[in-house]
Amino acid sequence: MSEFTPSAIPAESLLSAYTGQVRVRVCGMLVHEGALLLTAHRGMLADEQPFWSPPGGGWQFGETIQDCLKREFLEETGVKVTVGRFLHLHEFKNDTLQALELFFEVKLEDETAIPSLGSDPEHAADAQLLTELAFLTPRQLVGMSVLQLHPVLRHVISPDDVYIPHIQFC
Repeated sequence: MSEFTPSAIPAESLLSAYTGQVRVRVCGMLVHEGALLLTAHRGMLADEQPFWSPPGGGWQFGETIQDCLKREFLEETGVKVTVGRFLHLHEFKNDTLQALELFFEVKLEDETAIPSLGSDPEHAADAQLLTELAFLTPRQLVGMSVLQLHPVLRHVISPDDVYIPHIQFC
């Protein structure tokens, strides 16, 4: 039996849980000391490049949008947040994936809490999409390939840009 390595699972199978359906995702924009808390995902780009996005995930039947965001943030980062104002709406669509994404400002409930990479209960331990959690500055984002950044991050050149509401349709 071989030891698990992230590249051992084909990208198609990592994303299969999300194909052929419309998803509503709720995501949080957490800025701390001029940097934005982001998660790296695998299986979305060629050559195993990470895809950076704010923490968040699928809205489940029976929960409020705010409760969804609090749950997703806790699962992915290990920290509790308060949900603030609505910031961005992003529509995503390709041949197999389709999502409507809602982005909100979030703040740490406990300012001394230190985020750490969590997991996604929708995936087995050896099939996690999340690979890294980091506070990245706008300067670091500008230095990355545009394909590695969620579209809501592609024009961020200052921490203040995160708070300028916008809507992006396909």
